[in-house]
Amino acid sequence: MKLSDFKKQLSTLADLNFVLPNGTFVSKHFHVTEVGQVTKHFIDCGGTVRNEKVVNFQLWEANDVDHRLAPQKLKDIISLSEKVLEVEDAEIEVEYQGDTIGKYGVEFNGKDFELTSTTTNCLAQDKCGIPADKLKVNLNDLKNKSQSCCAPGGGCC
Repeated sequence: MKLSDFKKQLSTLADLNFVLPNGTFVSKHFHVTEVGQVTKHFIDCGGTVRNEKVVNFQLWEANDVDHRLAPQKLKDIISLSEKVLEVEDAEIEVEYQGDTIGKYGVEFNGKDFELTSTTTNCLAQDKCGIPADKLKVNLNDLKNKSQSCCAPGGGCC
């Protein structure tokens, strides 16, 4: 989800909730400790130089269980980051502490923001020798075909 889309949805909410990929909610007393823009300048395994930018939110829970971040307050923090840091309208990446810091994408389900799982990937599969995905075949299907062909009276002999 891009920052502009996030802000539009944020404007419609009375309460701010984030849902983890496993369906549990981030505690209501979370803080957004950072809003910023992260630039990643790198070279992939195929030798291509790349430059990526994301808007980064860091969610954190403290023992301040009475804390509630209102949607308008987060909107104000975002506006300040756009003004002071010149944060662009890019995809949002959310950092959240689990066993380690997890990085998530964001989607909106009409009521809550859902943190979506992210994965790594090779960006130069055509240059670094990653084989193409193999056709997946159900072995039971092969067995049934071979039985129909090679069964007595099946006509294979």
